[in-house]
Parts: sequence; structure tokens; C-alpha cells
Amino acid sequence: MLRTRFTEEFGIEHPIVCGGMTGVGTAPLISAVANAGALGFLTALTQPTPQALDDEIRRTRELTSRPFGVNLTILPTVKPVPDDEYRQVIIDNDVPIVETAGANPAEHVAAFKTAGIKVVHKAVAVRHSLSAERMGVDAVSVDGFECAGHPGEDDIPGLVLIPAVAARVGVVTIASGGFATGADLVAALALGASAINMGTRFVASAEAQVHQNVKDQIVANTERDTTLVFRQFRNTARVAKNAVTDEIREIESRPDSTFDDIAHLASGERGRQVVLADGDMDGGMWWVGQPQGLIGEVTTCREIVASIVEEAEDLIASRLAATIV
Repeated sequence: MLRTRFTEEFGIEHPIVCGGMTGVGTAPLISAVANAGALGFLTALTQPTPQALDDEIRRTRELTSRPFGVNLTILPTVKPVPDDEYRQVIIDNDVPIVETAGANPAEHVAAFKTAGIKVVHKAVAVRHSLSAERMGVDAVSVDGFECAGHPGEDDIPGLVLIPAVAARVGVVTIASGGFATGADLVAALALGASAINMGTRFVASAEAQVHQNVKDQIVANTERDTTLVFRQFRNTARVAKNAVTDEIREIESRPDSTFDDIAHLASGERGRQVVLADGDMDGGMWWVGQPQGLIGEVTTCREIVASIVEEAEDLIASRLAATIV
């Protein structure tokens, strides 16, 4: 058993987190993560309405008696999102832990803290982590450059960013971006983190409600099979390399290109339907991180968590201990 500040303060058996993932963070996966002794986050905006989120929270509680959380990502959108209503659903359901991400979450953090909810904020820089700490969050989940999704614009890998944050903040640090194995967990602990957050590893699980082609592609891919898009718009994103993202990059390379030129290709709805649901791996843009190169098979969440913990314990107790003479 690994005991860390995260496991003690958050009441989670293992120092492993499955962060929010749009289109993926639903009840079957998150309940399986919880039943494996890790912390999973339902993704609020995967649900089309606040009422649908309420239903999904209840559905998850039918599948697990263990703690889980909800991710609330605050993003600028063409169609306004009722963030306040999603927030109230979380509070009304006594969800114990929330993960915030995206734009400044200050008003949401204040409301969650007033309701007695622990808050984890995802950050991609030391300055963002310090700002979140001042807001009163209980932990920062620090995304290194290796991560799927939005790594920020500074291009700082986790090996540097995680200890830089851990040395500056007083709250729990969760290492995110690039983690998939027990060795990765040990490295994160050595860098000053108290837990690891994994997304890509849990997409390649039996319980993730995505097409089998997606899981098989993650296993087949190497660490080189991602690409960066939206750089010129200062909204950099790491995604899987495929025909659609190659086309996005080609259009972006044109000096007069705008986001409108690629919006139809970069559509999140297209990626969720054509790729995640239908399994057309070249039909849309989908998110994946560099640790896909470390994933060798699709297994259950219970097997994923158990193997990571077992490997980490063996490394700490045996191989690393044996290096001290």
C-alpha cells in the first residue's frame, strides 16, 4: 500500500487519478476507476444538460459506493454553457471532490469550498498553480507538455514542471501528462507529487465507452504518434496524428489562415461521434498523450491500477533500495 499526502487528505486508496475527459468520463469508466481504489472524475460537459449530469452522478452511485468527483471545465464557447447550473448540480448531489480546468475558476472554487467540496485545479504553469492556491484549492493537477489536450504555450515537460510546482505550492501536487506505469508513479513521487493523473491510459481500458478501434490504436501507437495543433492561435493542443490533423496543420501553415478555416475539421462533436463512437480513426480529431507509447494492452481499470501500484511498490522496496550501498 502506498500512502501519500493525496491518499490521506482525499481519502482515496491509491495515489492514482483519472481526470476529466470530454466524451469519455462517464459512469461506467468512472465507477470502475473508483472500484479499483483510484479517483475518477465524471466530465460535466460530456452531459448535454445539467439535468443529464444529475442523472449521470446518480448512475455512477448505483455502480460504486466509493468516492468519485466531477470535472467542470470552463471554456469560451460559441453557444453559452450554463456553468453555474452544472455547478449547482454538483453541490446539490454532495459530490466530495471537483476538478476545475480551463478559464479562471475563482467564482466556482469559492462556491465549492463554501459547500465543503474539495477542489483540484488543473494547471500548466507554476504561475497558474500559485494563482489556484490563492483561490483556496486543495490540490493542483500539473499538466506537463507530454499531456493530451491543452499543455499551454510554454512547452515545459513534466520532469521540470512538476518539481517546480511542488517546490512552490503548499497544497497537494498531482502529476499529470505522460503517466501510464508504476515506474512513472515512482518518478512522480520522487519529483514531489503525491499522485499521478492519467487520461490516455484509462481510455485504453475495458470500461471506457469508446470504440474498440480507439483502444487498439492507442496500443498500436508509439510516443511519436501525436501532433500539436492550434499553435498559431495560442491554444496549443496535443492530439493523435491522423489524416484530419495532418490537414489541420497544412491549413494552419498558410500565412493568412484563421480558425474558421479549420473549425469543421477540429469540431469536438465530430471527433466524439466519428472517432470515439464510430471508430473511424481518420475521420476526426481526437485527444491522446505521448504515454500511449507505454501502453501495451487493453485491460480493466482494476488491472491497470493494481499493476501500477504493484510495480511502484516493487521498485521502491526492491530495485531502488538495492542501489543504496
